[in-house]
Amino acid sequence: DFKKGVEFKAYATGQLPHARVIAIESEREFGVSVLERLDEELRRRGERFRELGVQDLAGLRDACDDKMPRILLVIDEFQELFVTDDKLSQDAALLLDRLVRQGRAFGIHVLLGSQTLAGSYSLARSTLGQMAVRIALECSDADAHLILSDENSAARLLSRPGEAIYNDQNGLVEGNSPFQVVWLPDAERQKYLAQIRELHLALRGNAATQPEPAIVFEGNVPADPRDNGALVSVIEQHDDSELREPTLWLGSAVRIEPPTGLTLRRQSGNNLLIVGQEEPLALGMLTTAVVALAAQRRGAELNDTSPSITVLDGTRPESSEQGAWVELASALPGKVEVCGVGEVARVVASLSEEVARRTSGDTSGDTSEESVVADVANSTINHGAPHFLVIHDLAQFRNLRQTEEEFSFSSSSSASGKNGKPTPLDKQFRNLLREGPAVGVHVLLWCDSYNGLNRFIDRLTLRELDYRVAMQMSSADSTSLIDSPAAGRVGEQRAVFYRDDLGTQVKFRPYGRPTVEWLGWVAEQMAVEKVVR
Repeated sequence: DFKKGVEFKAYATGQLPHARVIAIESEREFGVSVLERLDEELRRRGERFRELGVQDLAGLRDACDDKMPRILLVIDEFQELFVTDDKLSQDAALLLDRLVRQGRAFGIHVLLGSQTLAGSYSLARSTLGQMAVRIALECSDADAHLILSDENSAARLLSRPGEAIYNDQNGLVEGNSPFQVVWLPDAERQKYLAQIRELHLALRGNAATQPEPAIVFEGNVPADPRDNGALVSVIEQHDDSELREPTLWLGSAVRIEPPTGLTLRRQSGNNLLIVGQEEPLALGMLTTAVVALAAQRRGAELNDTSPSITVLDGTRPESSEQGAWVELASALPGKVEVCGVGEVARVVASLSEEVARRTSGDTSGDTSEESVVADVANSTINHGAPHFLVIHDLAQFRNLRQTEEEFSFSSSSSASGKNGKPTPLDKQFRNLLREGPAVGVHVLLWCDSYNGLNRFIDRLTLRELDYRVAMQMSSADSTSLIDSPAAGRVGEQRAVFYRDDLGTQVKFRPYGRPTVEWLGWVAEQMAVEKVVR
């Protein structure tokens, strides 16, 4: 589906990893990923044919008992794959050309539909030349030549609604067969659809004909964390394993691949930055990340009473997302501490002191028994108790803005600078970003704009945020943030995940605000975990 209200559908049964793929409001990346999977299936079938020494599907069925059903790929408005001459369209052109040239011999067939072929810049005419069966309704002279052949303009002469030309001789004039397209009244069409659904439900009750789950891509709505099998599995498991390298997820990929996520390791730069004005999506990514972290830290041994996940909630009073963090904390009792704007100084100073203590280790040079015990305890904290600071709406925490202090040269990460003078809060915050990840203190923050981010974080400190998510923004801001104008081209319910350490970027569909049902299920699973212990 490359245009609103139009379906993009790839349907297959049997040997494909997923039998059915249905996309609504799809992306070109998704379409190319479907073609890639079919190309892999084409190669797999080719290898099997060579092993058996057969030339077609009928020969394979005679030679062995392999279940290799035919596959039908249906693409409506397929020209949208090729309207931009870029790498995606080039990849799509190569894959589609291979499928239409070789696919039919291996039981893979392609059906393409379009209202016009105008603008298909990178689609080779040789690809259309492989489409033996062509149907043309009333169209322009140029489209008639593209659909049928250069010498066949019969479709231009059609005038009656539903009148069409069927041609099964590669568009040659002598292959023209005029016919009338079938038309169903709305009521009759709905009746047939209802019958098909009843048949499908009946088949689902038969284990022998149980269909594989379909991949449904709803590109016009936020991603649903319930569709993330890895996250659901993490929440459902009830073990006491200690958290070492936690994984968190941000949303669903726009390609057929695992959900978009990241792993926070104890190394510099392992912080997460989200920039964009879509607060519901930012909230969805952060809350889902917190749920994943809370589920994975069940066995972590904490050495004090402070929680390992702290949220600085800067939600504006007039925001429709007000109260979301309180709801999440209620679903995860004792696992998340939610603090307001007025508590930012205490939280940042406390974490700065903890980072300084973990970094320096206060027992150097002291070999007393008490020192050795303290050193062992300190080592346990460094390696067994990661701490996550989540900042929702950085712009609301004015105390963290960069200050111009000409004579302040302190670089200490603690709350006290040289000569006993306190280190400014903004410097403590930036030191936290620099020094924290290496000792297990990570920051996950959202800022509504790149210009707003510059008031808090300079270009040098920005390098300490390796994981960055860019939602809709200007191309200039996108280039400054992720070294690419890609975020200037993403649509609604889309974002770009960029890894500064690798220089890679991935478009994905972020999670939305967690629903009451989802939070209720999470709370139930966490309660079960408490009972098990």
